[in-house]
Amino acid sequence: MTQIIRKALDQHQDDKEKLFQEFLSFLRMPSVSNSNEHKEDMLKTADFLVKKLSDIGFQHAESFPTGRHPIVYAEYVVDPEKPTILLYGHYDVQPTDPLDEWRSAPFEPHLEGDYLYARGASDMKGQIWATISALQSVLQSSDLAINVKYLIEGEEEIGSPSLAGFMEEHKSMLACDFVLNPDAGMIAPDKPTIVYALRGLAYFELKITGPKSDLHSGSFGGVVANPANVLSRLIAAMHDNKGKVMLPGFYDDVREITENESLELSRLGIDENFYKKISGVPNLGGEEDFDPIERVGARPTLDVNGLYSGFIEKGAKTIIPAFALAKISCRLVPDQDPQKVLIGFRKFLEEQVPSSVIWELKLMSGAPAYIAGEETPGLEAFKKALKATWNVDPVLKREGGSIPVATEMKEILGVDSIITGFGLPDDQIHSPNERLHLPTQQKGVEALIRFFLGF
Repeated sequence: MTQIIRKALDQHQDDKEKLFQEFLSFLRMPSVSNSNEHKEDMLKTADFLVKKLSDIGFQHAESFPTGRHPIVYAEYVVDPEKPTILLYGHYDVQPTDPLDEWRSAPFEPHLEGDYLYARGASDMKGQIWATISALQSVLQSSDLAINVKYLIEGEEEIGSPSLAGFMEEHKSMLACDFVLNPDAGMIAPDKPTIVYALRGLAYFELKITGPKSDLHSGSFGGVVANPANVLSRLIAAMHDNKGKVMLPGFYDDVREITENESLELSRLGIDENFYKKISGVPNLGGEEDFDPIERVGARPTLDVNGLYSGFIEKGAKTIIPAFALAKISCRLVPDQDPQKVLIGFRKFLEEQVPSSVIWELKLMSGAPAYIAGEETPGLEAFKKALKATWNVDPVLKREGGSIPVATEMKEILGVDSIITGFGLPDDQIHSPNERLHLPTQQKGVEALIRFFLGF
């Protein structure tokens, strides 16, 4: 097996420059999913992937139309009786605004030292390209002992509206033993990372309505309740002075982390100083009774994401606003239910909102948390491949954010996901000057070669 892996790694070195030039072509495609202006670009990007997967030897590759942007599917079948991996990815990228903050054109890849700057370089075209590069090297030098399927969507950055329906319709085609999802990342260049749990989400819009229109604060101030004042008091009451969320029943279903999990999380080396440095804040907030790494991945949260009320332009305007609105998100942990959180939120408002205003709460979106089983197929082989490449044991991490596709795949296809990736925390994804650390991505390709040949 060592000889076969060595041959594939040598093949990758031979193909490295050509693969890099193709990667640049991939990045030049402005596959922005939230804009009709780029609809043709989305089609071209999907076609590019279909052609590439066909060229490297996949027996079947095609683009499936959806309500908005195509889904790319491909398969390489060695033996139907052997294990099957489903590789997930998304070829769509975030918009480039604000353009004037980019150091170079976002869709013209720019190399500076070890970093490649371009929209999508890290999230997640660079991760897709790592898997394709590894499979090309394997297929040109030997053969696979497993079956490989691809599912690459074009709508992840707009919430994947077509994905669940596609998976429901094509369950048999997508049947697999496990999913490899490289849409996460590493905590540092020397710490290969596997994400085994993700937080879910409950996203709310809370509106407090008072007078039928804005009123003069001189004529009505002191006699008409100000919706902005009321909303401010409500938000303040949503946490106690130790950072605990005060919605009734909020913690009832929270699954506590085990002692082994706590020890594993401590290996990450992500402490208070890490978060202060990366965020620029003078001190941390949140639940005081938990370590920072536990607050981020293992504890639920409630955060105000946006506020709107009254006069917000430059200058002065003395009014009592007719309404005040807040966007509020709760990051949820395993066993919490968005609908139960909604019930608790409503109860909180029923108890706290004064009769001088009217309140309205909408659940805009909700998704449960995800946690992989300890016996996920392929997990030990992937850990072994990462260790052989980096010469250290990979770290296991709970991710603070959400990757809804992992939950949907577990619910619809009945399989767990190995969630990983070779991006870094400072890749500036979703921001101007997104970048990819090429040495880390190259190590990722090497690890994937070892993984695909490790069965």
